[in-house]
Amino acid sequence: MPSHMFADRPAQPPEPGSVDALISQTRRLRGEVDAVRRDTVVDDDDAQGRWQRALCDLAVHHLDDLGEHLGQLKEGLPPAPETIVLPQAAPEAGPDAQTRVGSAEWNLLTDEVSWSDELFQIFGRSPEAGALPLDELGSTLFSEDQPLLTAWVTACLVDGKAIDGEFRIVRADGRVRTLHMRGEPVLDSDGCTASMWAVLRDVSELRRSQRAVRESRDSLQRQREIAQTEHRLAVELQEAVLPPWRGSLRFPHGNAGTLDVAAHYLPSATSALIGGDWYDALELPDGRSLLTVGDLTGHGVTATSGMAMMLGALRGMAMAGIEPGPLMGWLNQLLETSVQPALGSAVCCRYDPARRVLSWAQAGHPAPLLFRRATGRSLQPPEGVLLGATSGASYGQAEERLEEGDVLVLHTDGLTPRSIEFSRADGTERLLALAPRFSAARSAQDCVRMVIEEFGESEREDDACVLVARVGS
Repeated sequence: MPSHMFADRPAQPPEPGSVDALISQTRRLRGEVDAVRRDTVVDDDDAQGRWQRALCDLAVHHLDDLGEHLGQLKEGLPPAPETIVLPQAAPEAGPDAQTRVGSAEWNLLTDEVSWSDELFQIFGRSPEAGALPLDELGSTLFSEDQPLLTAWVTACLVDGKAIDGEFRIVRADGRVRTLHMRGEPVLDSDGCTASMWAVLRDVSELRRSQRAVRESRDSLQRQREIAQTEHRLAVELQEAVLPPWRGSLRFPHGNAGTLDVAAHYLPSATSALIGGDWYDALELPDGRSLLTVGDLTGHGVTATSGMAMMLGALRGMAMAGIEPGPLMGWLNQLLETSVQPALGSAVCCRYDPARRVLSWAQAGHPAPLLFRRATGRSLQPPEGVLLGATSGASYGQAEERLEEGDVLVLHTDGLTPRSIEFSRADGTERLLALAPRFSAARSAQDCVRMVIEEFGESEREDDACVLVARVGS
């Protein structure tokens, strides 16, 4: 299996102009990819950023290899057949640039060993120490790679098989490098193996980049799977906690001033951000009714589990007869002492059907909107800061007398869009503009449909809840 050093046919180098153009294109592309790599900002928690950076690193290494091979193509075959001297690779950017390709020949008849200067640099060995014979080459390898190299060399010298594989070496300075070796036996005139030549390429950085891409891709995939699982758990928890009723709910039964109640949860535009929004309505033991909406900061399982805790506490205290103002104070204390502190906003209303009086309190939340005889207005909010914002905060309580046919709208702030076109005030005005349509509506459910038509299902950056209560006769 003769080496290309002894080929009879002369080398046929390509046209210099075409190779020069390819080299220029490769260098230009390498610079552009390197610029993208430098501009990629990566932090420890950004798996996608690490993956993109690793891909850029890998692309740079491949372009370096391409430039190196094009340089060899431009130079043509080495002038002297005795020793293979490959063109030196273009230097890499930075002070830690490494020589990437070297060559060697081991003469089995004379025991002479010839290494290129580049190979000494790759092995971290001084030329004064001399090149390593074949039987000593394995001493630089990882112990688990030594049998592999022995098998390759034996197959090459005895069976005439080419060598094409990788192994790891430990340099004298302690640095570990991964080398790719391509070698062939050189036969004499009698067909016997006279020597073995090899080209060794340092692929450490290339393999590191490939490993970084693989690990980053796997990490990104794990994060996606975790996010999907958390999203599913958040949805299931939300569905388990929010009221199970659909359509309209009427209570108290058989009394004057019956409330017709309907509510709806509106997901965010991406449907991936399950937050801590809640709504609820229930009849209390004393014949009065509870109406509430609220929102905890954050998204995912943490937010929905916090929402479940808050809504459970709110229901329990309401059933125990605690008025809305003091109830907000207890919720604030609960949120302060929770394992995962958060901020929340809420509005809590207690409706007395006998007197048609609404008692309510709020914690940094949009005030309820009252619609009466085709006009609408925001109720004047009592004092109340965000839940979890201030220790020992006190919350005021207000009252509003309702009339037959009144429509009360409670909503979380995610209902109105955060955009240049619509501010929060604009969103409230859009709700109040629905007053004539609410006046003609036959049920609370019809009013909810009108709100959904006005604000859409995909307009919001965040999720939202809306609850409508209509006072009957």
